[in-house]
Amino acid sequence: MAGARIVLVLVLALGAVGLAGCGGGDDEAGTTGTETTAAATIPVGSTLQASVGPGFEISLTSEDGEDVTALAAGEYTLDVDDKSSAHNFHLTGPGVDEDSGVNESGSSTWTVTFADGSYHFQCDPHASSMNGDFEVSG
Repeated sequence: MAGARIVLVLVLALGAVGLAGCGGGDDEAGTTGTETTAAATIPVGSTLQASVGPGFEISLTSEDGEDVTALAAGEYTLDVDDKSSAHNFHLTGPGVDEDSGVNESGSSTWTVTFADGSYHFQCDPHASSMNGDFEVSG
């Protein structure tokens, strides 16, 4: 009887694994298409909005207010709004290391050329909770 239970458990487990792998093609294609579309909807040369503070908030958004998750490679303008001297907006990635500076606040404009790869932004004093990432391709 115990042997039959083991066989039944194995059959059910294999069936679940098989079902999990089925039908993923359309969803996966949709996700990839969405990421590509997101990058394509922010034209190269656009102005991006970088913001940090005054509370524990940090963001990088498009001109339309959408979070930046993917970009096409190329040159962009970043309008940086550092609203607190307790924070900074620090952007790093391939060929990029820009920082608004801790103990400073105010607005600045950066011209940044993004290459293929992963980029990260954070508030250095609060990096564990104030951060974000995006991908650049093409």
